[in-house]
Amino acid sequence: MKISRLISCLAAVAGILTFLVFADDGMWMPHQMKDLDLKRLGLKMDPQDLYKKDGTGLMSAVVSLGGGTGEFVSADGLILTNHHVAFGAIQRASTTEKDYIRDGFLARTRSEEIPAQGYIADVLLGYEEVTHRMRAAIKPGMTYRDIYEAVEKAEKEMIAAAEKEGQDLRCTIARMYSGNQYYLFRFKRIRDIRLVYAPPQDLGNFGGEVDNWMWPRHTCDFSFLRAYVSKEGVGVEYNPANVPYKPKSILKISLQGVREGDFTFVMGYPGRTYRNFTLSEVKFEKEVLSQRMDEYKDIIAFYEKASQGHREVEIKYASRLRGLYNSLKNYQGKLEGMERVSLIKRKEAYEKEFMGWVSDEPARLKRYGDVLAKVEAFMDRHAEFHWKNDFLSGMTGSTFGSTILSQGYLILRTVEERQKPDSDRDPFYQDRNLPYIKQSIQLAERSYDLPTDRAFLKHRLKKLLQMPDSRVPAAFQEIVAKKSEKAIEDFVDELYSKTILVTPEKRLELISFKPDELDRLEDPVISLAAELEKELRVLREEGKALSQERAELKKIYEEALLSRSEGRFAPDANGTIRFTYGPVEGYSPRNAVFYSPLTTLKGVMEKETGEFPFRVPAKLKELFHKKDFGRYEAEPLKDVVCCFLNTTNVTGGNSGSPTLNARGEQVGIIFDMTYESVIGDYYILPELQRSISVDIRYVLFITEKFSGAGHIIKELGL
Repeated sequence: MKISRLISCLAAVAGILTFLVFADDGMWMPHQMKDLDLKRLGLKMDPQDLYKKDGTGLMSAVVSLGGGTGEFVSADGLILTNHHVAFGAIQRASTTEKDYIRDGFLARTRSEEIPAQGYIADVLLGYEEVTHRMRAAIKPGMTYRDIYEAVEKAEKEMIAAAEKEGQDLRCTIARMYSGNQYYLFRFKRIRDIRLVYAPPQDLGNFGGEVDNWMWPRHTCDFSFLRAYVSKEGVGVEYNPANVPYKPKSILKISLQGVREGDFTFVMGYPGRTYRNFTLSEVKFEKEVLSQRMDEYKDIIAFYEKASQGHREVEIKYASRLRGLYNSLKNYQGKLEGMERVSLIKRKEAYEKEFMGWVSDEPARLKRYGDVLAKVEAFMDRHAEFHWKNDFLSGMTGSTFGSTILSQGYLILRTVEERQKPDSDRDPFYQDRNLPYIKQSIQLAERSYDLPTDRAFLKHRLKKLLQMPDSRVPAAFQEIVAKKSEKAIEDFVDELYSKTILVTPEKRLELISFKPDELDRLEDPVISLAAELEKELRVLREEGKALSQERAELKKIYEEALLSRSEGRFAPDANGTIRFTYGPVEGYSPRNAVFYSPLTTLKGVMEKETGEFPFRVPAKLKELFHKKDFGRYEAEPLKDVVCCFLNTTNVTGGNSGSPTLNARGEQVGIIFDMTYESVIGDYYILPELQRSISVDIRYVLFITEKFSGAGHIIKELGL
């Protein structure tokens, strides 16, 4: 009896140790993977084949879709990603007559594939460290503002030189560890992306906002796109004569599925994490998240009411609303997570320990002894700037402001910046970005309704009546001083009745104007944008100095972290390609509750209510009841696996990333994290950190059995 107990205890300890070795809280850069000992952890392919500088590595099959991730899965440029990543294209192509959001979309031939408006695919060609070149631009005695200008100038020069090497090259410079390291990334940019297949809303968004960020999950969150290039192989804008892109690397799909404990890994383009925030930064972040949630709730309520009973309006704002809902629940999860893990106390304890390490050596104390105090003092000044800038800058954006006003502001800034030499412009307004500025002007028409936009601006300006006078933008002080909602309504009606910005053709024409020509138009929206810009210009200059000061302070802090860990910690996510690994694993979110790591089609049927978001298509019910699963049936479950969990480390931007098995074969697509995991953007708890993938067999089952798209299955080599 005692021996058996001892064996059980030893087995339990071994299991814990295995998990601790297996778990990892890093989003690693490609060159860092060599230090991870992946073979020992369970990788059954050559780690050298993951990333190759000639573009033939597995990582080169993974593409950035501008805020999401996708992967090449055929030799003819077929891209697999999430339904919610492709949703913008689905929404822009939808009308009340062709409601692709509700009904889905399927092109049965290449000629039926339609433009995924606004989408690009960046294919990684390689990257190199350029830290020494960036540091050479910074001279002793420079102010923070001087450093900002010097760094921006050096970045522009390096990018311009690199992009001269190819017609469709797109280059970026990424800062790691707050500027302790810099890397120049090179991409082939493909600008002709087309929609191939998207499931109907009842599958692609099954569970809606109720299930969002939750487990167990049963969403079939996938879509197929295709990349097209010119006959010469160059990434150009849409042209009917373009041909499918031939990627150097494609992913192989596995039908073997996953089991609990299997080694898996994910490669993708995670957006932002904040794990190296100091205590003072975390405290401020809590305030920002809380206020942003209140704003999102208000905006969601406005658009929900405005679109009720109007499907055309609902379609136009569908993508915006989905993004708002997604962010709202994410922020809620983060705030709850901060309390659940006692993040403030953990940061306090860590910084106490950190200062103990700093104090151990005089040289360290001299270099790092006051850095935390300096960051804290800085954050007080930064907070003052943030709240002053927040509403004003929001008014000129499409989320917190009206579309017409944000378009007017975009035109104004584009015209003003184009009077400068290209190298002196704000990077966003350089010639390399002009095609995307024009595109944003054209696509705005697909995502707003003029009467709703007018009502929204009234709604936002009325909020100023409750704000302190000191936070009211100068451009609105006169109208707000009247303390009258009627005055605000009349003011907005005057803007919309007299502006010429209501057509994309006119807006496109205006960006080629000279400033004096724009002034002579006396358009009221552009005039308002000009008044806002007077104040924003001052804030922008102040913000440049502040952002550089923060970067310089954080650079010293993260230099210390690098020294303390001997370089063995991953940089925060910043939109660059990353690798993360971990086993398929369930978890316990609270006492006496354990979640298994797999869900099946049976769970879809159990959730059905007959109403969105838990409405199950009749065809899927029929397939389930007949057990017509074909080769996608999972043994011994006698069912189709819908989704699974693993301990990989992802965040926004990873959506659409491939989940791969130990042999480097695709077994799933990342589309979410669990609610308990969203705090991972700030702090990782391995026992709770879980990513959610849609099982590749569910993707293929829906594609073939539900939609009858056998031509796609054939193209995948299955």
